[in-house]
Amino acid sequence: MANTYLERTVTTPDTNGNKKATFSAWLKRGSLTEQVFYTSRSSDSNYFRFRFTSDQINVISKTSGTNYYATTSAVFRDISGWYHVVVAFDTTQATEANRIRIYVNGVEQTKGASNYPSQDATLYMLASGQPQRIGKESSDGFYDGSISHAHYTEGNAYDASAFGSTDSTTGEWKINTSPSVTYGANGFFILKDGNSVTDQSGQSNNFAVGGGTLTSTR
Repeated sequence: MANTYLERTVTTPDTNGNKKATFSAWLKRGSLTEQVFYTSRSSDSNYFRFRFTSDQINVISKTSGTNYYATTSAVFRDISGWYHVVVAFDTTQATEANRIRIYVNGVEQTKGASNYPSQDATLYMLASGQPQRIGKESSDGFYDGSISHAHYTEGNAYDASAFGSTDSTTGEWKINTSPSVTYGANGFFILKDGNSVTDQSGQSNNFAVGGGTLTSTR
């Protein structure tokens, strides 16, 4: 997607989505540079972003200037294969490490550097009138690679098993092309079939190409 990104403007967010939310997508890296694959921002003090660093996955929700974040201990340097990445926030969890969870190819990741929110904390996830973006954070923050089957659930936190499963024959993690999840008012499911930005979640939260040219790799 190098110089290409997708966006839509958020309508009134569900207040439950500030405590529970999930992002799931299949991602193929194009290079080992910092790459933001999903973000929303209303100011430098209130935003979230999910990204690859040069070799790890880092997720952050900055709320009123306070950073809540987690970074995987494992590294992900393969630029030839696909990663299924699921990020789930749930601040209602009693165990602090369960308030931010990251899964890669069905396996929950051990986190290294982290600052977990307090229990029942209200996070910045979405704000009315602000864009959700896939593939870009700022003018120089484009995602370099491919993205497929991108989901966002507002107000619900799911683990990786909602979006994939282990093949009983090959032992490989495989995609669930039609997961049974509740998306919430601003949830979406795009890039299901090639480069379609039409929302398949039933919420009619269609995206538009904000810049560049979206091409299909199928």
